[in-house]
Amino acid sequence: MAISRRSSMLLVMALVLRTVSLATAASGVATFYTQYTPSACYGNRNMGNMVAAANDRLYNNGAVCGRCYAVKCAGAAAGGGGGNPCTGASVTVKMVDNCASSDGCTSTIDLSREAFAKIANLDAGVIRITYNPTYV
Repeated sequence: MAISRRSSMLLVMALVLRTVSLATAASGVATFYTQYTPSACYGNRNMGNMVAAANDRLYNNGAVCGRCYAVKCAGAAAGGGGGNPCTGASVTVKMVDNCASSDGCTSTIDLSREAFAKIANLDAGVIRITYNPTYV
């Protein structure tokens, strides 16, 4: 079955647009937490330690549950101490919980302690981040 030139061009355009959208990272703020169960998405089920909680907007009534995100430190948060807390690494985490504003959450993503330590010095406590959904 031969593909028409128009179909070929549409396919190429779709692939390019997908690549562009995946390459555009969102930015936000990250903190870390240490108690991973129970979680809003999985209850008492242990989902490992490379996990995170999403703020209310990202959580979207649970729509983010189970999705993976690549997260990278982008520097100290506003008002943070001197120096760059970033390690230069990125980490992939699974969204398992809600970091609810009603519980005092002010970050975009609340990373597990282990995930935070991969991308930044724990002493920073709060960092600026970039993040993308990943399709693992």
